[in-house]
Amino acid sequence: MKITSIPTGFFKLDGGAMFGVVPKSLWQRTNPADENNLCTWSMRLLLVEDGDRLTLVDTGIGQKQDEKFFSHYHLHGDDTLDRSLAAAGYHRSDITDVFLTHLHFDHVGGAVEQRADGLLVPAFPNATFWSNARHWAWATQPNAREKASFLHENIAPLHESGQLKFIETPEGARTVDTPLGFQAVVVNGHTEAQMLPLLPHQGGKLLYMGDLLPSVGHIPLPYVMGYDTRPLITLEEKSEILHRAADENWTLFLEHDSVNSWCRLTQTEKGPRLLEAGEAL
Repeated sequence: MKITSIPTGFFKLDGGAMFGVVPKSLWQRTNPADENNLCTWSMRLLLVEDGDRLTLVDTGIGQKQDEKFFSHYHLHGDDTLDRSLAAAGYHRSDITDVFLTHLHFDHVGGAVEQRADGLLVPAFPNATFWSNARHWAWATQPNAREKASFLHENIAPLHESGQLKFIETPEGARTVDTPLGFQAVVVNGHTEAQMLPLLPHQGGKLLYMGDLLPSVGHIPLPYVMGYDTRPLITLEEKSEILHRAADENWTLFLEHDSVNSWCRLTQTEKGPRLLEAGEAL
Protein backbone atom coordinates (compact mmCIF):
# COMPACT_ATOMS: atom_id res chain seq x y z
CA MET A 1 0.00 0.00 0.00
CA LYS A 2 1.35 3.43 -1.01
CA ILE A 3 -0.02 6.66 0.42
CA THR A 4 0.54 10.14 -1.04
CA SER A 5 -0.45 13.56 0.26
CA ILE A 6 -2.63 15.50 -2.19
CA PRO A 7 -2.64 19.25 -1.37
CA THR A 8 -5.51 21.25 -2.88
CA GLY A 9 -4.82 24.75 -1.59
CA PHE A 10 -5.75 26.82 1.45
CA PHE A 11 -8.77 28.62 2.85
CA LYS A 12 -9.49 30.82 5.86
CA LEU A 13 -11.81 30.37 8.81
CA ASP A 14 -12.38 32.35 11.98
CA GLY A 15 -9.80 31.47 14.62
CA GLY A 16 -12.26 31.67 17.47
CA ALA A 17 -14.64 29.27 15.76
CA MET A 18 -11.78 26.86 15.12
CA PHE A 19 -10.72 26.79 18.78
CA GLY A 20 -14.03 27.10 20.64
CA VAL A 21 -13.64 28.20 24.26
CA VAL A 22 -9.84 28.47 24.10
CA PRO A 23 -8.68 32.12 24.38
CA LYS A 24 -6.99 33.73 21.40
CA SER A 25 -3.94 34.50 23.56
CA LEU A 26 -3.32 30.74 23.64
CA TRP A 27 -4.31 29.50 20.19
CA GLN A 28 -2.59 32.29 18.27
CA ARG A 29 0.78 30.90 19.39
CA THR A 30 0.38 28.04 16.91
CA ASN A 31 -2.19 29.48 14.51
CA PRO A 32 -1.69 33.25 14.07
CA ALA A 33 -4.69 35.17 12.78
CA ASP A 34 -4.87 38.02 10.28
CA GLU A 35 -6.44 41.44 10.95
CA ASN A 36 -9.90 39.91 10.51
CA ASN A 37 -9.23 37.12 13.03
CA LEU A 38 -9.03 34.58 10.21
CA CYS A 39 -6.52 31.72 10.28
CA THR A 40 -5.19 29.83 7.27
CA TRP A 41 -6.11 26.15 6.89
CA SER A 42 -5.10 23.51 4.40
CA MET A 43 -7.35 21.19 2.41
CA ARG A 44 -4.98 18.23 2.24
CA LEU A 45 -6.27 14.92 0.86
CA LEU A 46 -4.77 11.44 0.82
CA LEU A 47 -4.28 9.11 -2.15
CA VAL A 48 -4.11 5.39 -1.33
CA GLU A 49 -2.70 2.99 -3.94
CA ASP A 50 -3.41 -0.66 -3.16
CA GLY A 51 -3.23 -3.15 -6.02
CA ASP A 52 -5.81 -2.20 -8.65
CA ARG A 53 -7.53 0.16 -6.25
CA LEU A 54 -6.80 3.90 -6.19
CA THR A 55 -8.66 5.59 -3.34
CA LEU A 56 -8.90 9.33 -2.73
CA VAL A 57 -9.77 10.35 0.83
CA ASP A 58 -11.95 13.49 0.79
CA THR A 59 -12.11 15.95 -2.12
CA GLY A 60 -11.65 19.48 -0.81
CA ILE A 61 -13.99 22.40 -1.48
CA GLY A 62 -14.28 22.04 -5.27
CA GLN A 63 -14.72 24.73 -7.92
CA LYS A 64 -18.43 24.86 -8.72
CA GLN A 65 -19.70 27.36 -6.14
CA ASP A 66 -20.23 31.01 -7.07
CA GLU A 67 -17.93 33.93 -6.34
CA LYS A 68 -19.99 35.07 -3.35
CA PHE A 69 -19.65 31.67 -1.66
CA PHE A 70 -15.90 31.48 -2.20
CA SER A 71 -15.43 35.08 -1.00
CA HIS A 72 -16.26 33.95 2.53
CA TYR A 73 -13.33 31.49 2.57
CA HIS A 74 -10.49 33.37 0.84
CA LEU A 75 -9.16 30.46 -1.21
CA HIS A 76 -5.47 30.79 -2.02
CA GLY A 77 -2.34 28.82 -2.88
CA ASP A 78 -0.92 27.25 -6.02
CA ASP A 79 -2.02 23.66 -5.38
CA THR A 80 -5.13 22.19 -6.96
CA LEU A 81 -6.61 18.72 -6.90
CA ASP A 82 -5.90 18.08 -10.57
CA ARG A 83 -2.34 19.43 -10.37
CA SER A 84 -1.52 17.32 -7.32
CA LEU A 85 -3.04 14.19 -8.86
CA ALA A 86 -0.97 14.79 -11.99
CA ALA A 87 2.18 15.15 -9.88
CA ALA A 88 1.40 11.71 -8.45
CA GLY A 89 0.97 10.37 -12.01
CA TYR A 90 -2.82 10.18 -12.09
CA HIS A 91 -5.98 11.77 -13.44
CA ARG A 92 -9.48 11.99 -11.96
CA SER A 93 -10.59 9.17 -14.25
CA ASP A 94 -8.03 6.84 -12.62
CA ILE A 95 -9.65 7.10 -9.19
CA THR A 96 -11.56 3.90 -8.38
CA ASP A 97 -12.91 4.96 -4.97
CA VAL A 98 -13.56 8.20 -3.10
CA PHE A 99 -13.76 7.80 0.67
CA LEU A 100 -15.65 10.68 2.31
CA THR A 101 -14.87 11.25 5.97
CA HIS A 102 -18.03 13.35 6.19
CA LEU A 103 -20.14 15.58 3.97
CA HIS A 104 -19.26 19.12 5.07
CA PHE A 105 -18.59 21.35 2.05
CA ASP A 106 -14.80 21.59 2.54
CA HIS A 107 -14.52 17.79 2.48
CA VAL A 108 -17.02 16.81 -0.24
CA GLY A 109 -17.33 19.88 -2.48
CA GLY A 110 -14.80 18.53 -4.97
CA ALA A 111 -16.74 15.28 -5.38
CA VAL A 112 -19.24 16.97 -7.72
CA GLU A 113 -18.61 19.23 -10.69
CA GLN A 114 -20.85 21.30 -12.94
CA ARG A 115 -20.76 20.51 -16.65
CA ALA A 116 -20.95 23.15 -19.37
CA ASP A 117 -24.67 22.41 -19.73
CA GLY A 118 -25.21 23.13 -16.02
CA LEU A 119 -25.73 19.51 -14.96
CA LEU A 120 -24.12 18.48 -11.66
CA VAL A 121 -22.28 15.15 -11.94
CA PRO A 122 -19.65 13.20 -9.98
CA ALA A 123 -16.19 14.68 -10.59
CA PHE A 124 -14.65 11.17 -10.63
CA PRO A 125 -16.53 9.32 -13.37
CA ASN A 126 -15.18 5.84 -12.65
CA ALA A 127 -15.21 5.98 -8.85
CA THR A 128 -17.42 4.51 -6.18
CA PHE A 129 -18.16 7.07 -3.47
CA TRP A 130 -18.19 5.79 0.12
CA SER A 131 -20.14 7.28 3.03
CA ASN A 132 -22.30 5.61 5.69
CA ALA A 133 -26.04 5.49 6.27
CA ARG A 134 -25.95 7.21 9.67
CA HIS A 135 -24.03 10.20 8.38
CA TRP A 136 -25.98 10.33 5.12
CA ALA A 137 -29.25 10.64 7.04
CA TRP A 138 -27.69 13.32 9.24
CA ALA A 139 -26.51 15.30 6.18
CA THR A 140 -29.67 15.01 4.10
CA GLN A 141 -31.95 15.92 7.02
CA PRO A 142 -29.63 18.46 8.64
CA ASN A 143 -29.99 20.18 11.97
CA ALA A 144 -30.09 23.98 11.95
CA ARG A 145 -26.54 24.23 13.32
CA GLU A 146 -24.97 22.27 10.43
CA LYS A 147 -27.36 23.06 7.62
CA ALA A 148 -25.03 25.61 6.03
CA SER A 149 -22.26 22.99 5.83
CA PHE A 150 -24.36 20.32 4.09
CA LEU A 151 -25.01 21.65 0.60
CA HIS A 152 -27.56 19.83 -1.57
CA GLU A 153 -25.47 20.31 -4.70
CA ASN A 154 -22.52 18.52 -3.07
CA ILE A 155 -24.53 15.53 -1.92
CA ALA A 156 -27.60 14.73 -4.04
CA PRO A 157 -25.70 14.15 -7.34
CA LEU A 158 -23.69 11.36 -5.72
CA HIS A 159 -26.85 9.44 -4.86
CA GLU A 160 -28.53 10.21 -8.17
CA SER A 161 -25.52 8.90 -10.11
CA GLY A 162 -25.78 5.42 -8.60
CA GLN A 163 -22.09 5.63 -7.65
CA LEU A 164 -22.71 5.97 -3.90
CA LYS A 165 -22.28 3.08 -1.45
CA PHE A 166 -22.40 2.87 2.35
CA ILE A 167 -19.97 1.39 4.85
CA GLU A 168 -21.52 -0.30 7.88
CA THR A 169 -21.00 1.80 11.03
CA PRO A 170 -22.96 0.11 13.85
CA GLU A 171 -23.91 2.27 16.85
CA GLY A 172 -21.16 2.14 19.44
CA ALA A 173 -18.50 0.76 17.10
CA ARG A 174 -15.23 2.71 17.23
CA THR A 175 -13.38 0.85 14.45
CA VAL A 176 -15.06 -0.66 11.40
CA ASP A 177 -13.85 -2.60 8.38
CA THR A 178 -14.15 -1.11 4.89
CA PRO A 179 -13.97 -2.76 1.44
CA LEU A 180 -10.95 -0.59 0.60
CA GLY A 181 -8.11 -2.46 2.28
CA PHE A 182 -8.08 -0.38 5.46
CA GLN A 183 -10.20 0.21 8.55
CA ALA A 184 -11.97 3.39 9.66
CA VAL A 185 -12.29 4.95 13.10
CA VAL A 186 -15.80 6.29 13.71
CA VAL A 187 -16.25 9.45 15.80
CA ASN A 188 -19.41 11.40 16.57
CA GLY A 189 -18.42 14.65 18.28
CA HIS A 190 -17.84 16.88 15.26
CA THR A 191 -20.75 15.41 13.32
CA GLU A 192 -22.60 12.10 13.30
CA ALA A 193 -20.45 9.13 12.21
CA GLN A 194 -17.40 10.89 10.79
CA MET A 195 -15.08 8.16 9.45
CA LEU A 196 -11.30 8.45 9.76
CA PRO A 197 -9.19 6.03 7.65
CA LEU A 198 -6.72 3.92 9.64
CA LEU A 199 -4.01 2.58 7.34
CA PRO A 200 -0.83 0.51 7.64
CA HIS A 201 2.21 2.79 7.31
CA GLN A 202 5.95 2.16 7.70
CA GLY A 203 5.43 -0.84 9.94
CA GLY A 204 2.91 1.00 12.09
CA LYS A 205 -0.35 2.85 11.52
CA LEU A 206 -1.44 6.15 10.04
CA LEU A 207 -4.74 7.77 11.03
CA TYR A 208 -6.30 10.42 8.79
CA MET A 209 -7.57 12.89 11.38
CA GLY A 210 -10.19 14.79 9.40
CA ASP A 211 -11.92 17.23 11.75
CA LEU A 212 -11.12 15.34 14.96
CA LEU A 213 -7.66 16.97 14.99
CA PRO A 214 -7.47 19.78 12.42
CA SER A 215 -3.92 20.88 13.30
CA VAL A 216 -1.06 20.42 15.75
CA GLY A 217 -2.48 23.46 17.52
CA HIS A 218 -5.48 21.33 18.51
CA ILE A 219 -3.52 18.59 20.31
CA PRO A 220 -4.35 19.69 23.90
CA LEU A 221 -7.58 17.86 24.73
CA PRO A 222 -9.77 20.92 25.52
CA TYR A 223 -8.87 22.55 22.19
CA VAL A 224 -12.14 21.61 20.47
CA MET A 225 -13.68 23.46 17.53
CA GLY A 226 -16.73 25.64 18.02
CA TYR A 227 -18.15 23.92 14.94
CA ASP A 228 -18.46 20.56 16.74
CA THR A 229 -22.03 19.55 17.44
CA ARG A 230 -21.15 17.55 20.56
CA PRO A 231 -17.96 19.06 22.03
CA LEU A 232 -17.93 16.89 25.15
CA ILE A 233 -18.06 13.77 22.99
CA THR A 234 -15.20 15.17 20.89
CA LEU A 235 -13.26 15.63 24.12
CA GLU A 236 -13.78 11.97 25.03
CA GLU A 237 -12.91 10.77 21.54
CA LYS A 238 -9.76 12.88 21.37
CA SER A 239 -8.63 11.57 24.74
CA GLU A 240 -9.12 7.95 23.73
CA ILE A 241 -7.57 8.23 20.29
CA LEU A 242 -4.68 10.59 21.06
CA HIS A 243 -3.61 8.52 24.06
CA ARG A 244 -3.59 5.42 21.87
CA ALA A 245 -1.73 7.26 19.11
CA ALA A 246 0.95 8.33 21.60
CA ASP A 247 1.26 4.87 23.16
CA GLU A 248 1.47 3.07 19.80
CA ASN A 249 3.46 5.74 17.89
CA TRP A 250 0.84 6.28 15.21
CA THR A 251 1.40 8.83 12.46
CA LEU A 252 -1.48 11.32 12.40
CA PHE A 253 -2.27 12.81 8.98
CA LEU A 254 -3.49 16.40 9.26
CA GLU A 255 -6.06 17.51 6.72
CA HIS A 256 -6.24 21.17 7.80
CA ASP A 257 -2.85 22.10 9.30
CA SER A 258 -1.45 24.87 7.09
CA VAL A 259 2.17 23.74 7.57
CA ASN A 260 2.39 20.13 8.76
CA SER A 261 0.96 17.18 6.89
CA TRP A 262 1.65 14.76 9.75
CA CYS A 263 2.62 14.54 13.39
CA ARG A 264 3.41 12.01 16.11
CA LEU A 265 2.65 12.34 19.82
CA THR A 266 4.26 11.51 23.13
CA GLN A 267 2.80 11.08 26.62
CA THR A 268 3.45 13.84 29.18
CA GLU A 269 2.14 14.88 32.58
CA LYS A 270 -0.37 17.08 30.74
CA GLY A 271 -1.48 14.31 28.40
CA PRO A 272 -0.53 13.66 24.77
CA ARG A 273 1.71 16.35 23.31
CA LEU A 274 3.55 16.91 20.06
CA LEU A 275 6.66 14.76 19.59
CA GLU A 276 7.46 15.60 15.96
CA ALA A 277 5.77 16.91 12.84
CA GLY A 278 6.66 17.44 9.22
CA GLU A 279 5.58 19.01 5.95
CA ALA A 280 6.22 15.98 3.72
CA LEU A 281 4.61 12.64 4.45
